[in-house]
Amino acid sequence: MQLGVCYYPEQWPESYWLRDAQRMVAMGISHVRIAEFAWSRMEPHAGQFDWAWLDRVVEVLHTAGLKIIMCTPTTTPPKWLVDSDPSILAVDANNQPRRFGSRRHYCFSSAAYRVQSRRISHAVAQRYGRHPAVVAWQTDNEYGCHFTVQSFSVSAHKGFRAWLQKQYSSIEALNTAWGTAFWSQSYTSFDQIDPPLQTVTEALPALRLDWRRFGSDEVTSFNREQVDILRAESPGRLISHNFMGFFTEFDHYKLSKDLDVATYDNYPIGFTQMFFLNPQEKQQWAQVGHPDIPSFHYDLYRGMCADGKWWVMEQQPGPVNWAQWNPIPKDGMVRLWTWQAMAHGCDLVSYFRWRQTPFAQEQLHAGLLAPDDSEAQGAIEVKQLAAELQQIAQKFPHGHAPIQSSVALVFDYDTVWMAEIQPQGQNYNALELVFRLYSSLRALGLNVDIVSPQANLSHYSMLVLAAQWHVSDALLQQLEASKAQIVVAPRAGSKSAHMSIAESLPPGNLSSLAGVTVKRVGSLPPGLDVPLFQHLQSGAQQRVANATRWAEDLQCSHASPYWVNAQGAPIVTRNAHVTYVGAWLDDADWQKLFQDVSLLAAIPTQSLALGLRISCMGGFVLAANFSDAAVAWQPAAPSAPASRPAQILLGDTLIPPQGIAIWQVF
Repeated sequence: MQLGVCYYPEQWPESYWLRDAQRMVAMGISHVRIAEFAWSRMEPHAGQFDWAWLDRVVEVLHTAGLKIIMCTPTTTPPKWLVDSDPSILAVDANNQPRRFGSRRHYCFSSAAYRVQSRRISHAVAQRYGRHPAVVAWQTDNEYGCHFTVQSFSVSAHKGFRAWLQKQYSSIEALNTAWGTAFWSQSYTSFDQIDPPLQTVTEALPALRLDWRRFGSDEVTSFNREQVDILRAESPGRLISHNFMGFFTEFDHYKLSKDLDVATYDNYPIGFTQMFFLNPQEKQQWAQVGHPDIPSFHYDLYRGMCADGKWWVMEQQPGPVNWAQWNPIPKDGMVRLWTWQAMAHGCDLVSYFRWRQTPFAQEQLHAGLLAPDDSEAQGAIEVKQLAAELQQIAQKFPHGHAPIQSSVALVFDYDTVWMAEIQPQGQNYNALELVFRLYSSLRALGLNVDIVSPQANLSHYSMLVLAAQWHVSDALLQQLEASKAQIVVAPRAGSKSAHMSIAESLPPGNLSSLAGVTVKRVGSLPPGLDVPLFQHLQSGAQQRVANATRWAEDLQCSHASPYWVNAQGAPIVTRNAHVTYVGAWLDDADWQKLFQDVSLLAAIPTQSLALGLRISCMGGFVLAANFSDAAVAWQPAAPSAPASRPAQILLGDTLIPPQGIAIWQVF
């Protein structure tokens, strides 16, 4: 468990470098990420490299004892390159090129840019790939940020047609899969197909879905080109990429197959303000971030690479500059977020950035140091963290055992794209639904693995399909073989791989397993809620939940109604070990349902105080208090007589606001 920082020596006088490196070491920092935005300094003119300054930086950091995460600088192609070949620029949906003047202005499909990307990546890797200070690499920076996965350039247009021909082989197969008989949209050649752009009304859903898949594959292949170079020129070093929060524009699972480490840029307060939380939640968690936003991404990216290795590459150290509102984090939150990451299996947390810059676009983004070189609040908390980590490490020099979770939540990027294409309701958001179910599970004190549909599900006691619109045959076979309690949320199995309604009606190939058929669906506007009731043995009904946003008419074949509407029609059903939920539920109602299912799965749950979250990792338990009130909590007494009670390692049983406590459990 180590600490790092993102550093931009090219933005500061050289006289700062040695002092900065020494202060980093004194603060407890061991890793430094550099050079992701430095192309114009590395190569100020075409073919004329200036490595001298970066050589000196590397030596300064190395001499200080710091380990370097070097980056390929392809996220910011320099002005001379743009001027020499404007075809490298991405093109937006209004057919306008993404101009030079910020970042991420290149097109993933540009063959010309691919040549330049490989050239600069090879040059940097050849220069520093075997340097003893360089222990890891980051490819590019935040692929797709600012909605740059999709480009409508000529290169992308041609690439899409070639991609389609490879996928379908014949134009007849494409016409059948897409349903082009509708509205006389049939094609006679792949060369006739355009991207889904500027149509009078909605373009073919299957076309839009394949366009998303194509864009995702372009990102993956672009990244693979860099990875191949780094593997050859810098053997033995870890290769990573830094993913973002609530970002689904490409399939991270596919790209991560080429990585050693999945890394994540953690900005909980910005994400709380920017995404789908309601106004009350945004206000309640404004200065601490929603308690489950960090852990949702921690568990998502923990599931990306084969051995579960993941880092936080950018940790918010104070207020940021890019959200709609940017409150100051409450004191203690930088420490809390870091410990929470560690408790979810993170080996390295790196803070963005070392020093707040007084100029350019991010001048209002805090660093560990203020622009005047004084220590900001983030630095104070990092020093405290470093001391605490050293204290824990001395007691447990061999580290921790792997995380073990009884619950798996299946997450699928393809499904999110399907839902964005045809949501059938303005307030239906598949990504939000996945997050709401995750948050409800975490509010019960449960560890959760977020896994792909291709993951091995055999060792879990509960499986949750939060928004699995398409269920592959391979996933279905795993579900049929599973002895776990399975919770299926609405719209699962409702679509084919090409966005058509399932032939046997939803939930498609899940119908036999769930014992239901969905006869009709409806989206519910705000204010049109459906109360849900549970049948009692007496024949009476007890109100237990409330459906909002979405409700389905279910026909039970061999399932039993569990929760019904006022007319007695089933909304939630049970068939053996499968619970099908035909509605969008409120958070408290999902918690109630998961508590019932956890009991059937023999998984212990807890009713946690508001803002308290528990994370268990290999014999350690972290309790994190996001609330403004002190919370009393400790692990339950051991059930086995010979077991020892938990030993507190850090903190106390009364956890202060924005505080943490860590136990060792036996």
